[in-house]
Amino acid sequence: MNIEAVLFYLFAAVLLIAALRVITARNPVHAALYLVLAFFTAAAIWMLLRAEFLAIVLVLVYVGAVMVLFLFVVMMLDINLDRLREGFWSYLPLGATVGALMVIEMALVLGGRYFDTAHLPNPADPGAGYSNTKELGRILYTDYVYPFELAAVILLVAIVAAIALTLRRRKDSKRQNPAAQVAIKRADRVRLISMPSEKKEG
Repeated sequence: MNIEAVLFYLFAAVLLIAALRVITARNPVHAALYLVLAFFTAAAIWMLLRAEFLAIVLVLVYVGAVMVLFLFVVMMLDINLDRLREGFWSYLPLGATVGALMVIEMALVLGGRYFDTAHLPNPADPGAGYSNTKELGRILYTDYVYPFELAAVILLVAIVAAIALTLRRRKDSKRQNPAAQVAIKRADRVRLISMPSEKKEG
């Protein structure tokens, strides 16, 4: 067994343990930290497969942006853990059934004749000058350029729709108009009234 196989089994074991702790940890902050560990070990496995671009993207996007934001949100919110645990046992049979079906499907796929790892050929050595990022960019912008542009348009429409939904005007909301505040004059704010003085009797 070479060093790559040892590292693969080591990272795979850490990934499985971290993924299991994500769904079993009682503290949501601990669950988020275990998910960060799972992302790091998945990136290490991508590095072993010589997909360094996907590994760096996984670390930068998910660990550096998404999970940090999720972790800050979880830490700032006052989450009632007792209320979250109330419906655990009621959903356990459904969750166990779905998990068992997924395990059976994965076993059928990996144990099939066409997906058996023993019959798959080993990938060829790309050589010293091979660049995974360059090849990924070449395939993405040549063979899959139209699906890539379609996905970009869909994401743009989703961003515009999200902004339009959040900027809708509500009647019960109060807001300021900076242009009206700047254009205000003294006569609009202060009014001088001349009143005759009154003499106090006595």
